[in-house]
Amino acid sequence: MKGKNDTNPGLKGFYGITFFIGLGFFTMGLMDPLYDTYVPIFLNRFIESKGLIGIIMTLDNIFAILLIPVVSALSDRTRTSIGRRMPYIISTLPLTAIIFGFIPFTALNTLAALIVSLFFLNIFKQAARGPVVALMPDMVPGELRSEANGVINTMGGIAAIVGTLGLAQLMNVAINLPGRGPVKEILAFPVASLLVLISTILLFIFVKEKRGKPAKNGEQEKKTSLSQSLKMITGSGDKSTLLILLSLLFWFIGYQGVLPFIGLYSTDILATSSGTAAFAAGMVGIAYAIFAIPSGIIAHRRGRKTTIRTALLFLTGVLLLVFLHDPVTKAMGLSILMRQITFWALMFFFGMFWVTVITNSFPMLWQMATYSDIGIYTGLYYFFSQLASIIAPPITGGFIDLFGFRSIFLFAAICIIIAFFIMGGVKRGEAHELQAE
Repeated sequence: MKGKNDTNPGLKGFYGITFFIGLGFFTMGLMDPLYDTYVPIFLNRFIESKGLIGIIMTLDNIFAILLIPVVSALSDRTRTSIGRRMPYIISTLPLTAIIFGFIPFTALNTLAALIVSLFFLNIFKQAARGPVVALMPDMVPGELRSEANGVINTMGGIAAIVGTLGLAQLMNVAINLPGRGPVKEILAFPVASLLVLISTILLFIFVKEKRGKPAKNGEQEKKTSLSQSLKMITGSGDKSTLLILLSLLFWFIGYQGVLPFIGLYSTDILATSSGTAAFAAGMVGIAYAIFAIPSGIIAHRRGRKTTIRTALLFLTGVLLLVFLHDPVTKAMGLSILMRQITFWALMFFFGMFWVTVITNSFPMLWQMATYSDIGIYTGLYYFFSQLASIIAPPITGGFIDLFGFRSIFLFAAICIIIAFFIMGGVKRGEAHELQAE
């Protein structure tokens, strides 16, 4: 890996492959906002308690914390003619797409049918996620990963725009179902399913993995388990890896405490329709698409840690403004439309600073890994981020039941500022550092 003073051609030579790797992120970026926006609405047909809905919404996160680290570590050790990540991707993403397309149909029947479909969806989706994410650091040098992650997050942002501002409008379109007649809140999911299948095919065709580096001097490649990695991180004199994992735990607790309820907040508080309930997530997606690449470039020049901490401060400020939005806009006598527009504007700024954090935190962690355990470090990232996703929704769902919707934004702001202070202790992970092979 090159040092700070070495020359390199920059990301220019990697834009093509990064774009096609980004198709994997496109599939997740397409499904996740639709899932987070409309599954709580589907559940609300059967369940009144927002706290209970929050508990059910942790189902995907429970599978993520169980499956992503394990499958990521397994993919580190896999050697096939099509690579070490691709076998997992092409065997799980198509199944994910098919089940995703059926979710709104199960929601027309019983709560049990809906939960069973969510159960199987999340098994396959979370099994795919780790190998999809680990593809990029396998193929892009460490000093270029912030910029590359910017490209990939741009793909995710475009997918979020397609899903929330485009496909979400199909939720207002009625389709005729046998025995039921015209039914709305269906069409976006099967159309998204088709796009996921197409993206998976293109990913497989255009991304040709390296088969892995041979062991030096005939030695066996080092294999490190997830538990060994955790022990190594907690026992090391340098706590940078542990601190960045704890930081992302807190910023994801804040984010995941808000995310599952944005759709319900939009319909219940801002009086949006089902089709426009996803506009808030769409604003985040637009910000992703616009600022992901610039945030990676800024971090390469200014430093990843400084960039992340600055973004965390601005995120805290935006969340406090969102907390005040409802009473202030009511006191100002703004119309419903203007209340919605100003909320979407705040979500845009939230997305701008959030993508800055996400674009640069993963490359920091990868910089601390070696080629042989990139999948394990990817798994560690998801272990902590999905742990946050399990912790947060039941807490904020309970807050909504007790204190109202606005309380979740104040809770998120507190979590983000805690992450800011923890991140101050991180001393490694910058783009100019040498990476062990």
